[in-house]
Formats: sequence, structure tokens, C-alpha cells
Amino acid sequence: MLSEKLYFSSGAVPVGERFERWREHMRGSLSPMDVRSPHREDFRAELRVLELGALSVWPASYQALTFDRSPRLVREADPETCHVLLVLSGEAEASWGKSRVGYGRYDLLTTVSSAPARVRTEPAEVGGLVRSVGVEVPRSAIPLPAGQVDRVVGRCLSGRDGPGALLALTLTQLARRNSGYRAADVPRLELVLVDLLTALFAHACDAESAQPAEDRKRVLRLRIRAFIRQNLADPELGPALVASAHHISVRYLHRLFEDEPETVADSIRRQRLAGARRDLSDPALAAVSVQDIAARWGFRHHAAFTRAFRGAFGTSPSGHRRTAPVLAAARS
Repeated sequence: MLSEKLYFSSGAVPVGERFERWREHMRGSLSPMDVRSPHREDFRAELRVLELGALSVWPASYQALTFDRSPRLVREADPETCHVLLVLSGEAEASWGKSRVGYGRYDLLTTVSSAPARVRTEPAEVGGLVRSVGVEVPRSAIPLPAGQVDRVVGRCLSGRDGPGALLALTLTQLARRNSGYRAADVPRLELVLVDLLTALFAHACDAESAQPAEDRKRVLRLRIRAFIRQNLADPELGPALVASAHHISVRYLHRLFEDEPETVADSIRRQRLAGARRDLSDPALAAVSVQDIAARWGFRHHAAFTRAFRGAFGTSPSGHRRTAPVLAAARS
């Protein structure tokens, strides 16, 4: 039988202490994380951690939870690991900045300890539990370039076919209490899991690479443009956030748009100013202050917004608001 590094059952803990005890286990894990739950007053969960050499396998069941690997926790401790979660029941949503991906039954979710991430989980039915099996592995154990592992982060991989199905079968077998494995099997199981994880990541990257390079770039540019349009109100929106949300470097982001007539930063600025100008021209928004309209389009500082607006349109925001009805009437 495989040895358990950790076993937690909420049923063995006084009701008022259950969630905090679970939270302590998560904060003390290899990749420290914080957790939140709407059920913290009477939390139900079970967690086992199996050690397979350098790997850890985590069969777990729990009520609705949000796992948060914040930038602060990344700065405090980065063990340089990769974590793959197999959803067995319920659903999950993972977010990296403004990028969000949903996961359902037998989907595989990949995160890395060096990047902040938030994973929200919900059971399939009211009063039910989410069930999952996670495996944590040092990134150095995966014999692939670091860039290939990073390309898998944020993607929904299938545990129903291909290499993902083999990994899912192995993880669910390991999660069984009477799996039939013994301590002597640990070195072989460790090799098998590393091989399956490597095959999963390589397969996902190969499928992506099968597309012509120009097609991949075109699709990525379309995704980036859509992301920018959806997040213009976010004052943090800029090349760094756009690159992070799409798991690419800022340098590569600039290369993607080097043949475009404007840079990513210029495009964000132009679209924000155009949106603010439309709102200032709208009689229905006459009661909304210029400063509030600026904030709606991601401008933090009123003076900076005024300078940018005057530079783009040759008049101040207030001046445009006064003349817009006159100009509209003259055109009609």
C-alpha cells in the first residue's frame, strides 16, 4: 500500500475548526496557496497526499472552494513546480489576470508555481462535493523546454482521449484506497507519471504547432484584440497585462504587432479616447461627470486624460461636450 504523507478528514475535526485546519494544510503545501469558501462555518472535505519520489498525488473531495496563488505567495515561496488537476466531478474556472478558462468533468487544468493563478471550484449539485486528483511535479523533472510547459498553462486539456486519458486513468487508479500498489512500486510509478505528463504536454504543443505559423499568429492577434476591447475599462490594461493574460512575453507581443500601423499601447490609448469621446457626445450621459467618464475608460488621472484628449482631438473633454450637440444639429 502506498504511504500517505498527509490525511485530512473534516469529520474528525470539530465543526468550528474544520475550514481553518484545511486552510493550514493548503498554506503549508509545496506550492503555498490561500483558500476561501462560502461553507467555512461547517466545511466538509477530505484530502490525501501520496508521495511518489519527487512527485505528490492529491486525491481530494471538498465543498465549493477558491484556491488563490497570489503574487505575494509566489514571491514568498516558489518551489518551481507544475501542478496538473484532473476534475472528476463538479466544475472549475481558472483565471490568470483577466484570462479565464472553464473546466468540466475529466478536464485537466495546469498551473505552475511561478505564476499567480486563481482556481474557483463548484460541485455539480447543491450540497454535493467537488472531486479531483492533482499531481505536483518539479518542472525540472519534465524533459521538455520550459517554454513548452508554459504554453500548456491556461489551456483546457482533455482527460478523455489521447495521452490525457492515460494520465487520468493512472491518477484515478492511484486515488483508490485499495489501488494494489506497494511501496516497492513507487520508483516505477514516479517514472510512469513523469512520462505521461511529458507526453500530455508534448501532445498539446504538437497539436498547436500543426497549424501553420501564420495561422497561429493571426488567431492569437484576433484573441488579443478581443481581449483589449473587453478590458478597456481596466486601468491596469497595458502590454504587460495583455502578454501575461496570453502566456507570452511582452517582447513577443510587440513582434506580433510589429507590422501593424500602431503599437499595442497606442491601440489601447486610441480606443479608450474614442470611447470617452462617444460618451461625452451622448446626451443621455450629460449628468455623468467628465472625470467619471474618464474612469469608465481606464483613465486614472483627470489631468492626464485631458492632455491625451486634447492631443487627439484638438479640444478639451469639456469643450467637446459643449460643442458636440451643436455639431450634431448642424449635420442633421
